[in-house]
Amino acid sequence: MNPTEDQIYVIIFATIFLGGLMSTFVISMVFIHRQRQAQNRQKMDQIKSEHEKTLLNIENEIQQETLTYVGRELHDNIGQLLSLAKLYLGSSKPEKQSEGRETINQVITEVRALSKNLNLDWVESLTIVEFIEEQLAKIESTGYCKTSLESELELGDFPKDQKLVLIRVIQEILNNAMKHASPDLIAIKIKSSENQKVIEIQDNGKGFDTSIESNGSGMFNLKKRMETIGGNFSITSSVGNGTLIHLLLPN
Repeated sequence: MNPTEDQIYVIIFATIFLGGLMSTFVISMVFIHRQRQAQNRQKMDQIKSEHEKTLLNIENEIQQETLTYVGRELHDNIGQLLSLAKLYLGSSKPEKQSEGRETINQVITEVRALSKNLNLDWVESLTIVEFIEEQLAKIESTGYCKTSLESELELGDFPKDQKLVLIRVIQEILNNAMKHASPDLIAIKIKSSENQKVIEIQDNGKGFDTSIESNGSGMFNLKKRMETIGGNFSITSSVGNGTLIHLLLPN
């Protein structure tokens, strides 16, 4: 049986309608895909911008701390050594003059060490473990409290940007412990947890109630900084029981 003219029109109309629906669907999917791509690019640009801003802030903070440290060393250490050398060299006794020359050599060594700290090249010259060892040695040398470092695994090295963030985060944690916790011991352990490398920093100081919102933004900044390098920050503390911090390191 031959289709009637009306049936042919219906078939043609249905074909055109379905074709239009398919075209609309394809165009919509392309539009949504491009929109998602644009959103992803915008999100990646935002993450990149935050990462660069974090690194810049950290570099500025480290340089500022370094300048403060250099100023203090020039005044308290090198200044005194130079005064002592002047006193020795002004003596008529040969043994005192010899001590004066040795003191000058010591001053030269100290100045070279300070000049090395004036830029961030030192960041690439030492590992995170070496940095931690230096920081703990400084704390012990002040007589503030005892420290310990235990490592269950090789930490390896990190790219400069990740290392900068880790250095600054560890500095802040140690500074906070000395400033607020009044501990007898600061212990750092490097270990593995669920196939992820972790730096555990613990003190036996005052502790605090983590449920009480702090007026400062210190802990929030530490958390955000770890997130910018693909790591994580968590803290456990209670009044009278010290503080335990976990830094989950980027893979």
